[in-house]
Amino acid sequence: MRPMRSPLLVLPLLLLGACRAPASAGDSDRPLLVHSVYFTLKEDTPERRQEMIDSSHRLLGKVPGIVALAVGPRDEDLARDVNDLDFDIALTIVFRDRAAHDLYQPHKRHQEFISANLPNVARVRVFDSLSPGR
Repeated sequence: MRPMRSPLLVLPLLLLGACRAPASAGDSDRPLLVHSVYFTLKEDTPERRQEMIDSSHRLLGKVPGIVALAVGPRDEDLARDVNDLDFDIALTIVFRDRAAHDLYQPHKRHQEFISANLPNVARVRVFDSLSPGR
């Protein structure tokens, strides 16, 4: 296990439950889409982790349709039997709905993020889920 003292910056699940989609006619029944991405870096150094975190905020945080964005390194102090330790950076984006997610995928800023970070990524795992907008 690599030593690291940075706190995990990913939003707690309780905060995700507090996110709400913008209110408009017919939106109350549409679930939020929670897009969770786990990156394993080729070169896992504090500098490389910070570069990915910074580019996530700079590029992805300005894409329309995002309700919340959280990104940070794995908390190395949490190593219980149930913890998956096979990642270096966690990125969670909450979209107002599936349509916002679908617009995000080809968006210029998302493509820039991929181009900027792909050279240092060994593995990517993506988990998409729905959450009521309550």
